[in-house]
Amino acid sequence: MTRQVLSPIGSEALDSPALDPQVTRATLADIARSNLLFGGRSAVVYGVSRVTEGNRPDRALTLLDVGAGLGDVAHYLERGWRGRRNGLRAVALDWHPEAVRLCGERDLLAVQGDAMRLPLADRSVDVAVASQLLHHFNRPAAIEVVRELDRVARMGVVIADIRRSRLAAWGIWIAAHALRYHRVTRHDGVLSVRRGYKRHELSELLSDAGVDARVSRRPGFRLVATWRVNGAHG
Repeated sequence: MTRQVLSPIGSEALDSPALDPQVTRATLADIARSNLLFGGRSAVVYGVSRVTEGNRPDRALTLLDVGAGLGDVAHYLERGWRGRRNGLRAVALDWHPEAVRLCGERDLLAVQGDAMRLPLADRSVDVAVASQLLHHFNRPAAIEVVRELDRVARMGVVIADIRRSRLAAWGIWIAAHALRYHRVTRHDGVLSVRRGYKRHELSELLSDAGVDARVSRRPGFRLVATWRVNGAHG
């Protein structure tokens, strides 16, 4: 991502395409572990359940995971929907080529692309998801990402991100050391919290993007924003 669209608060290693592939793999593995242990994955599941509630499609749901990283959340959602009547097919999109390769190793349909210019047609997927992605962008760029998610979704959109607090920053610093995360992850984890949102800040950003979203606080210092796109019904 170019500096012009990034959050002005610090710089995370994964913001750069020059990050060593082995470090990228280690950092994304740490993030996947944190998603499991500290509420990132369950936050997305909560959001997807909200926007799909009451819908009875005659085919498998399609879900776009923007900024998919290791593909852990998309993979979990695919597995979790297997026992349902129609199932779910996930598309993992990330701008980083190493992340795309890792998603492919999980047998996910993986695509390299820009969150601000999604390479999909209007209303081409049922649900669009961005998990722990929005805080990487400055405010104008984040608004463009939100509008792109809304454009490609037929049914609804889920944005899961980090709720900013001093306690969360201390918590991730302690946990990252205790779990022996890579030094890059330890740095980026604290910075991610600093780049995160208060509930009212995320609500205001989404309103400025032109969407009517509900923002909920979830365990693990998570925020989950959900909305149905125009014309969607359940």
